[in-house]
Amino acid sequence: MGGTNLDLPALRRDFHQNPELGFQESRTKAMVANILRELGLEVHEGVGVVGVLRAGGGNRAIGLRADMDALPIAEQSTHDYVSQNPGVMHACGHDGHTTMLLGAAESLSRNPEFDGTVVFIFQADEEQGRGAKAMLEEGLLEQFPIEEVYAIHNLPGAPVGQVSTRPGQICNSESLFEISIEGQGGHASMPQAGVDAITVGAEMVQALQTIVSRKLAPGAGVVVSVTEFLTNGMRNVLPGHATLKGDVRARMPDDRIAVEKFMRQIVDGVAAAHGVNVSMTFNAEFMETVNAEGPVDAVVRAAHAAGLKATGDREPMSFSEDFGQFSAVVPGCFLLLGNGETGPHGQPLHSDDYDFNDALLPVGAAFWRELVRDRLPVRLED
Repeated sequence: MGGTNLDLPALRRDFHQNPELGFQESRTKAMVANILRELGLEVHEGVGVVGVLRAGGGNRAIGLRADMDALPIAEQSTHDYVSQNPGVMHACGHDGHTTMLLGAAESLSRNPEFDGTVVFIFQADEEQGRGAKAMLEEGLLEQFPIEEVYAIHNLPGAPVGQVSTRPGQICNSESLFEISIEGQGGHASMPQAGVDAITVGAEMVQALQTIVSRKLAPGAGVVVSVTEFLTNGMRNVLPGHATLKGDVRARMPDDRIAVEKFMRQIVDGVAAAHGVNVSMTFNAEFMETVNAEGPVDAVVRAAHAAGLKATGDREPMSFSEDFGQFSAVVPGCFLLLGNGETGPHGQPLHSDDYDFNDALLPVGAAFWRELVRDRLPVRLED
């Protein structure tokens, strides 16, 4: 690469053609680390990759985060840079997020018009919600004591380059549950001889829907979804075992805690009514993502400085983001950047024909540059 400029579209398409799942991002990490070194940054490799860029004599530091992992999806796109890794695809735009942050690193390293330290955080395994926690446990904040942290996520369906965010909760938590039912299977012609688990499970599925409709305040933004119903039954065999699996989304921690309590009450009650044994697990995989007011204001200012339309009062998103692990311990802001309204750039995240919009690459890099200048301003000489 040397002294030449990064070709951001070519780089993004290279990442797209070579997607890697969470905690398997070896090629991506190596590319990111090599680029950062060639740009003159201090580079640290571990669970993810961290690049450090210092300018001036200021002692303030901020973190900018991009995610690197892909999804277990078979790509159905028709462009000429489709995934070469069967069954794995960048269907959420992490290839673009990584490339935008590399573009910002290049711009800031060549024109360091800021005073302080920028910590570029390239995170592994966002999709499973474990990468941010792993980097924190590895000592990220002890080694790089940043004062604020920021992250961009592209948003299909929104105008190209439109910035939107909000103070307070912006992304839901995601909790996964599993309910195991042990009844008594038997012959389909003689149901009275046992307690078939499928009937008990069906009653639980119906009852769980009352949590949102009858036990939480209207507008709480909670979703309870049973996504799997597995049994050991057959054509003429009533199942003695059933497993229910599902997903809970919540905006507020109190609601998440209440949902688990109500779920356990319902499951235990239905089991007692039918005389079966049950067990249940409920694990919060993603915490709620909460933005701090100061960083939100800074994002809106930086967007305007970069010539972008921006709002600081959007509605919360229903999806989950493990950036919440970072913003729970350091004031931060998670923001959305419009990916386009039509065509593949308007396709939903996680769809098999989604594609990140290359027109966003210079836009995102320019935004990051303006944000750094806003948060780490050059001090005027007396």
